[in-house]
Amino acid sequence: MERTIFEPEHELFRESYRKFLEQHVAPNHERWEEQHIVDREVWAAAGKEGFLGMAVPEEYGGGGVKDFRYNAIVAEETSAAGFSGVGFSLHNDVCAPYFLELCNEEQAQRWLPGFASGELISAIAMTEPGTGSDLQGIKTRAVRDGDDWVLNGSKTFITNGINSDLVIVVAKTDPDKGAQGFSLFVVERDMPGFERGRHLDKIGMPAQDTAELNFTDVRVPHANLLGTEGMGFIHLMQNLPQERLSIAVMATAVMESCLETTIQYCRDRKAFGKPIGALQNTRFVLAELATEATIVRVFVDKCIELLNEDKLTVQEAAMAKFYSTEAQVKLIDRCLQLHGGYGYMKEYKIAKAYLDARVQTIYGGTSEIMKEIIGRGLNLA
Repeated sequence: MERTIFEPEHELFRESYRKFLEQHVAPNHERWEEQHIVDREVWAAAGKEGFLGMAVPEEYGGGGVKDFRYNAIVAEETSAAGFSGVGFSLHNDVCAPYFLELCNEEQAQRWLPGFASGELISAIAMTEPGTGSDLQGIKTRAVRDGDDWVLNGSKTFITNGINSDLVIVVAKTDPDKGAQGFSLFVVERDMPGFERGRHLDKIGMPAQDTAELNFTDVRVPHANLLGTEGMGFIHLMQNLPQERLSIAVMATAVMESCLETTIQYCRDRKAFGKPIGALQNTRFVLAELATEATIVRVFVDKCIELLNEDKLTVQEAAMAKFYSTEAQVKLIDRCLQLHGGYGYMKEYKIAKAYLDARVQTIYGGTSEIMKEIIGRGLNLA
């Protein structure tokens, strides 16, 4: 089905980004998977060519265009190619809104130029070892001490955790105020007491630097408070829909890429003297998957339009994240089945996609949490 959400300038951007991936990522990604981290140089290259901080105002070195369609193109092309180690979407889609909407002028001058150039890599630290989707259960604490805040706690499963220079940390600042007792702080590389913990060994996305972060009496200047004290939970709720849509965008692109790969495999692979695509079961399975991928694509594209119009609701973003990621996992599983034994071999794209996809229904809020959000919006009680 023809997509209608993009203008000619978006397609030019897509073509440029594909060339960037071919030149800077494709020759290196296998090595990055072996070393479990991407080279920082690829961030600088992306910033130089305008693929980071597209929405950052021009006076701070960014693209100056607030249009999520550009973000979607970066997410789609990176994911479709299987370059799961590149954390640009976390930087552009998840962290950028916090800096763009909450930075004061001094902070913007200090952080945004490096954010757009790739000199400063960002991460966001919400999840804790004992607290996953229950954000109100966060135990990391920040206590005011003069012009500083003293930060103590641990975070885990942090994407860009090793490479990051700016980490948005969610901390409890007033335990007696419930949801109004959380604040956001930007912890910078090399602050005393800030240490990278284990570089986590995952079953998929091996090139993505996912880490534990530890904060022991880290003195964070009050000037690094991001947004309003006590409004951290509200800031999170306002920005989570874009994060969840970003994950849905990736899921949709991977679905389409894996389906295309599998269709070609079924044309080429022969069994009983003819292509396996000629078998009725194969045709029926692929027909179901093609229909599912198209339905997901149409819905996600509509959500992109709504986000650009500031009309995407929390429930709609949850629907997009829940449905697309569950569909992604199921589609890849069935595509792998059609590959037979070869689908179990890591040298085949479908095997890597199978491993990379499994976390999609977990991070950014599990499918169960997404269903809870959707259900609450139905006004059942």
